[in-house]
Amino acid sequence: MKIQIINGPNLNLLGKREPDIYGNSSFDAYFDTLKAQYPAIELTYYQSNIEGKLIDKIHETGFAVDGITDGIILNAGAYTHTSIALHDAIKAVSTPVVEVHISNVYARESFRRQSMIAPACKGTVAGFGMDSYRLAIESFLQ
Repeated sequence: MKIQIINGPNLNLLGKREPDIYGNSSFDAYFDTLKAQYPAIELTYYQSNIEGKLIDKIHETGFAVDGITDGIILNAGAYTHTSIALHDAIKAVSTPVVEVHISNVYARESFRRQSMIAPACKGTVAGFGMDSYRLAIESFLQ
């Protein structure tokens, strides 16, 4: 099984940015933990602060018919709340996408409670810290 994790804007700052919300660990450190926890799964990771590059990565990895990726885990960051283009990219590919958020976006500012990408995704995992990514992986194993 192959799963692509895609992180959007400002997630390169995990471990530094608002640790009270996002924790003290970098994503790279957590990614090593995930790879150790799931040795039978080929996990790959991509991060960009640029919306178009996120779309390109979804297009590149999102066609299961090519055997490239069995699932995509997407934390679109703030683009979650604004990007119809990401919604359309998710709808365009055949690989299922799970939306992930580290924080509980529904307990935060009102503008974070609207997801433009959720209707295009297989499901959403939010509010479990970095463990949200593990839970998303588990959703593909069901």
